[in-house]
Amino acid sequence: MNDWTRLADIAPPIALGPLDGRYRGAVAGLVDHLSEPALNRMRLHVEVEWFIHLCARDAVPGVRPLTDDEVTLLRGIPAGFDAQTIQEHADFEKVTVHDVKAVEYVIKARIKGTSLEPLSELVHFACTSEDINNLSYALMVKGAVEQVWLPAAQGVVADVAALAVGAKATPMLSRTHGQTATPTTLGKEFAVLAHRLGRQLRRIEGQEYLGKINGATGTFGAHTAAVPGTDWVEISRTFVEHLGLTWNPLTTQIESHDWQAELYADVARFGRILHNLATDVWTYVSLGYFAQATTKGSIGSSAMPHKINPIRFENAEANLEISAALLDTLGATLVTSRLQRDLTDSSSQRNIGPAFGHSLLAIDNVRRGLGTLTVNEAALAADLDASWEVLAEPIQSAMRAAAIAGVPGMENPYERLKDLTRGQAIDAGAIQEFVGGLELPAETKNRLSALTPGSYVGLAETLVDRFLD
Repeated sequence: MNDWTRLADIAPPIALGPLDGRYRGAVAGLVDHLSEPALNRMRLHVEVEWFIHLCARDAVPGVRPLTDDEVTLLRGIPAGFDAQTIQEHADFEKVTVHDVKAVEYVIKARIKGTSLEPLSELVHFACTSEDINNLSYALMVKGAVEQVWLPAAQGVVADVAALAVGAKATPMLSRTHGQTATPTTLGKEFAVLAHRLGRQLRRIEGQEYLGKINGATGTFGAHTAAVPGTDWVEISRTFVEHLGLTWNPLTTQIESHDWQAELYADVARFGRILHNLATDVWTYVSLGYFAQATTKGSIGSSAMPHKINPIRFENAEANLEISAALLDTLGATLVTSRLQRDLTDSSSQRNIGPAFGHSLLAIDNVRRGLGTLTVNEAALAADLDASWEVLAEPIQSAMRAAAIAGVPGMENPYERLKDLTRGQAIDAGAIQEFVGGLELPAETKNRLSALTPGSYVGLAETLVDRFLD
């Protein structure tokens, strides 16, 4: 190997992945929720609240109501979580080789020498590590989704909806199977995407976040052995709900994580729809339907000075694919645990942050990309004007309706229009000549004669007005 400086030895440490390096700015909001320190801070929060809850409920003989100052002291431990606390926890973990036990020791160290020290064994009372972890992850994911991911996702949907409304009356040639097809409007097509994305957001907004606190195998065994007279089921329910979560009454040692699988499937599906948008926009840019704004000094290609590449949408595609793969893996892995417990979920859940990070980065790129677009109406109109064959559909449909009504001379309408247009270069004159030779009612003939590819958009504009969320 070359005698180069070891990058791994440089301080501060260099990020291994792009989310903590190149793209840090776009995903920094998730650090407060889904990073390793965020996990330990939330564990402190859950442990402290369990301590307070046990005292408030008089759950264990010998406990007493806490004073306001004592509650403030306890809640100040997670609230004041900082670099010093991170190091303190790390120092304990080096000895314990157990991250949750290290959390317990941090709290006990903070209350040592205070009025709470005689109650120190209430910290982690009757708990298994998973009691703390499942609640911590539920709160972390809930916070990340509701405070960071959802606002960004709602923002991109609003951007797509705004584009749809602005272009609802702009005619556009469709391309079913990539081939010339019945015209639509540019806005209506983006309204479809906004509607699809919005539906997924409504599912995510209604997501339940489940939690449990019931001991090593979900039986309240240690609880009832230590204090048989307490209604531990009720203590568990009220505590989980106090945290703002939905109580899961029946579990093994672990909370089953089904809610996580449900959430990740919906987030991944949102991403796949957004991926569909990114690939469509990429194609519209290549067709010249959108022009992209430039920023001073920016370079599209290191070799070709003229280029403005749709890099925001390409970046989004890649990150959405990575995010979906991670979310799919999490959803598949987390719903299975051997017998009463294995540790596959412990390793898997540490990748929740990257899964949401790549999604958030993609959303940011789509939003930035959409902000550079302007509609090239001339290009749209030129494509339509070169595609008069698309009027074969409405003409043959009108002939069918006339045939049903008993108008003579309307035989084989589809076949006649197929012979006229398929594989043929058709212009306005050819269409007008064909329509003029039909013995249609005057009103129908006039309507068809007035039709152009640009005006043949059906109810596209009305659909945007009526049904876009």
